[in-house]
Amino acid sequence: MVDRYAVVGPAYDFISTLFSGGAIRRCNVAHLDKLQPGDKVLFAGMGHGRDALYAAKRGAKVTVVDVSKTMLAQFKKTLKADASKVQIRQVHSDILQFNEPEKYDMVVANFFLNVFSREKMLAILEHMIQQGKPGAKIVIGDFEYPSGNALSQLIRYAYWYVAISSFWAVAGNAFHHIYDYPEIMNRLGLKVKEKKHIKLLSMDFYWSILGEKAG
Repeated sequence: MVDRYAVVGPAYDFISTLFSGGAIRRCNVAHLDKLQPGDKVLFAGMGHGRDALYAAKRGAKVTVVDVSKTMLAQFKKTLKADASKVQIRQVHSDILQFNEPEKYDMVVANFFLNVFSREKMLAILEHMIQQGKPGAKIVIGDFEYPSGNALSQLIRYAYWYVAISSFWAVAGNAFHHIYDYPEIMNRLGLKVKEKKHIKLLSMDFYWSILGEKAG
């Protein structure tokens, strides 16, 4: 398994916080208040894992899956630096090779699906939905699809292409247009229940979308 984040991984949390003014951190936990103690939650491609740690502190039974050894090592540092000593299951795997169907109450993809081409992103999202129980919550946090007036759209497109170009150059991520996740989630049979918009400089650059799998 190729570790695309071997170089940028150690600085990923710092870079994302600097680039977003902390908005990405807020986006990552926007819907985790829906978790109840004992809920089983799956995080795919969890970065430095602060959102997974947040979920575990709420009493959830957390599993994290990442193909990058570097990111898993950074997550271990996040856990070590935290005083709560929560237990979190860590799996080193391609998410498409991880298969525990209908086990999870919530499945989370924060700033993960944008790594992939549209075709692979759709395959991964479908696979992740399969891991959720009937009625499971499916959460996607990512760059918001631009809307509004022409100037607003232009600014947000430019912001997106700076990000995608940078990670294409340093990590080999796919270069693609920004994804309209609510439309995609609806097409895959999820019911979009809520969107939380996360602002940067008074503009909605990020959103967390809560979908629900059919019961």
